[in-house]
Amino acid sequence: MIGKMSRWEPNARGRLERAAYELILERGYDQITVADIAKRAGLTERTFFRHFADKREVLFGGSAALQDELLRALAELPPALPAIAAVRIAVEAMSAFMHGRRAYARERQRLVAAHADLQERELIKRATLTAALAAALGQRGVPEPAASLAADMGMAVFYVGFVHWLDDPADREMVDIVREGFDQLKALASGA
Repeated sequence: MIGKMSRWEPNARGRLERAAYELILERGYDQITVADIAKRAGLTERTFFRHFADKREVLFGGSAALQDELLRALAELPPALPAIAAVRIAVEAMSAFMHGRRAYARERQRLVAAHADLQERELIKRATLTAALAAALGQRGVPEPAASLAADMGMAVFYVGFVHWLDDPADREMVDIVREGFDQLKALASGA
């Protein structure tokens, strides 16, 4: 439990995320309100709404960090690198970002699967990441529809890898599963 905190302590966003997660585990997603989350975090509802649009957004707080990691990795690559190779490296970097987050990701995925509004938000997150990747590829000079196709393929590998990573019997890192997914995609494309 977060405990009693001053409203003026730093990291309000992180405190709200932790409070929401604790409350969801204790009471269930449908049984908590924004007021409950803010109170548990020792903050006001107004502070909550400075950071999140609604209670479901608390479960998607990591989306911006994932996108930042994806685009940062892509931006650091040489411009002459072929699009699919660049996508692979960027998606693998984003996958490495998941290190140490499997337990939380499993619980979050269970919650998402149980609520239609969270499933909808998950699809929006995926579309947003894909669009951001396609736009970044376009800025690198990759024409359409190649930019969108490469982005869609890369994000498909990421999300298929994510599902397998959650329950991987060998407990492999997500980046290793995603790397294997890209290898399988390459084999499919070559007809092997």
